[in-house]
Amino acid sequence: MRIVRHWQSTPADARGAVVAIGNFDGVHLGHRAVVEQGRRIARELGAPLAVLTFEPHPRQVLAAPEEPFRLTPFRIKARRLADLGIEILYVARFDRAFAAREPASFVADVVAAGIGARHVVVGHDFAFGRRRAGNVALLSEIGASLGIGVTSIAAAGTGTTIHSASRARRLLAAGEVASLPAVLGRYWEIDGHVITGDRRGRTIGFPTANVRTAGILHPARGVYALWAQPDGAADDGSWYPAVANLGRRPTFDKTEDLLEVHIFDYAGDLYGKRLRAAFADRVRPERRFDGIEALKAQIAIDCDTARAILARLPAPDAEQADTMPLRQVRS
Repeated sequence: MRIVRHWQSTPADARGAVVAIGNFDGVHLGHRAVVEQGRRIARELGAPLAVLTFEPHPRQVLAAPEEPFRLTPFRIKARRLADLGIEILYVARFDRAFAAREPASFVADVVAAGIGARHVVVGHDFAFGRRRAGNVALLSEIGASLGIGVTSIAAAGTGTTIHSASRARRLLAAGEVASLPAVLGRYWEIDGHVITGDRRGRTIGFPTANVRTAGILHPARGVYALWAQPDGAADDGSWYPAVANLGRRPTFDKTEDLLEVHIFDYAGDLYGKRLRAAFADRVRPERRFDGIEALKAQIAIDCDTARAILARLPAPDAEQADTMPLRQVRS
């Protein structure tokens, strides 16, 4: 997938695409419906399939939330979009000046003159421009005057439940990670660098790869069954079953949230490398234990529980592993 970070100077060979526009946080099933409609139109027109997204997330600029809220940091979002077959990813830098653009300016300057979109696809509730004054009807009107086709997609969902990033965030906050694939279309995951911890896990027979979660939206604290992919394993799509504690380790009076991943049947050195952790199900809430022996006994039980959970669940699809290159275009 080709990444174009400067819409003001889009290369000629990255213009003329069918472009799905949005934040795409979570790249959930509703987003996928938008992408699939774009794919159908791109095939009809013989045009590339692209996405225009905004970084940082507009809420980070306009609302300054106190708590992390993004389901997918840019690296994971880009990987998800690459998995969906997006050929070009336009990344518009979102700041207060960009937010102040009038709707007509966004369409004329960014969508038309900037990236040279041939056709755009958006969700039914897409809003754009200063104070979110632009809607699908206005986008269609301005697009028609500029020779750009516009298609909007109805809300996607199951029964009466709409697939949305807000619903995914609620499930995550409750620790209901087993329900997230029904919204996202796949497991929710964390991707981070392995740091050196207290090395206590090695001394009790359960070595862990530790990843900081500060600034990352993550599930409720507890023990989880998950699939882990160490750096390099993506070359052949390998995922390893694992169990992890996400929390503050109250038994040792720690205060920083940390993801401690014990990978079954893996002995490689992970310090300083990246680790992907795809959350399958929650084993139990985090709690304090009366000493090391009690903790060791519970970890052994947690390992058995996690193995049993993962034995009946599929690993992340090997075809969706991080094998598609993300090529930067700095124009």
